[in-house]
Parts: sequence; structure tokens; C-alpha cells
Amino acid sequence: MELITIILSGILIGSAVYMMLSKSVLRIIIGTALLSHGVHLMLLTMGQLKRGNIPVLDDEVTNYSDPLPQALILTAIVIAFALTAYILVLALRSYRELGTDDVEQMKGVPHDD
Repeated sequence: MELITIILSGILIGSAVYMMLSKSVLRIIIGTALLSHGVHLMLLTMGQLKRGNIPVLDDEVTNYSDPLPQALILTAIVIAFALTAYILVLALRSYRELGTDDVEQMKGVPHDD
């Protein structure tokens, strides 16, 4: 199970980097969201996936699951969602002001035609 999540995390991070290198602002935002999801999966895998263990440390329990990675990832998911929403609002505002979604046109770089 961990191998599948590691491979899926690698695919998400690779596709996120590919999308973030494009010229479209919307693709950059989607790439940022994919990157955060890939990192969340990677961190969850690093916390060791365990089945059937309770996440509570008690005196009579000998085998338990660490709840810290899940709590940190849940917090990171909320922060990534808020950041994505904020970036989308900024992109919409810049599109309304400048009339373009292309990063090079936003900077004023002339095209080589």
C-alpha cells in the first residue's frame, strides 16, 4: 500500500511541476494545488500507514498509531485550500484588469513572431 501511495505522490508532484512551468496562470494555480496534494500524500506515507491500530496512547495499549501526521496533514489541507482560493481571487482580479491569462503578456514581454 505504501508503494502505491509513493508512486501516486510522485505522479502528482511531477504533473504539478509540469503545469507550474506553463504560461497560463490557471495552469499554475492547478499545479500548485496538485503539488500540495502530492506533498500531503508523501507526508502521510512517511508517517507509516498502519491498519487496525488505535491512535491513542494508553497504558494497556502496546501497539498504537501516531496521530500527529494525520493532524498536521489535515491542517496543511486547510491551509492549501485557503491559499488556492486566495490565488484564484488574485488571478481573477488580474484577468479583469489586464485582460489576459498569459504570464508573459502580464509582464509586458514582446512575442517573437
